[in-house]
Amino acid sequence: MPFRITPARLATTGAGVLLAVGAPAAYATLGEEAPAAAARGEAYVETRLFFGTERPDGGPDVTDRQFMDFVDRQVTRGFPEGLTVQEGRGQWRNADGTIARERSYELILLYPASQAKARDPRIERIRDAYERAYAQESVARLDDPVRADF
Repeated sequence: MPFRITPARLATTGAGVLLAVGAPAAYATLGEEAPAAAARGEAYVETRLFFGTERPDGGPDVTDRQFMDFVDRQVTRGFPEGLTVQEGRGQWRNADGTIARERSYELILLYPASQAKARDPRIERIRDAYERAYAQESVARLDDPVRADF
């Protein structure tokens, strides 16, 4: 039987060609970022510190009052522009390999990117002071570049 182009075959072939040609363009628009003109604000750094409250040495957990006193004494002085404290529940594998689940705090600091080098030692002093004061193995730190508009 000879191959014949029927209206049905023509429609099916045409639809397949349209899908093959149009699909890459359609998918490309899904991953596009917003235009640069839409970005607002200035370059900042967002530093998040994670503080556990359970003491590995067996001492009593750090209380809300103790933590807020720590923030007043050790953090506010170096970051008077503002900060955010959030309460949470965390999980951490101790040096001995056991998993500890504990109440925790997340401290969020936001500062101009141009000040990142000067702020770094202040942040490290905060981490060290908490580790010493409350017998912690570590205070986790995350730094992200962000844009901020106030």
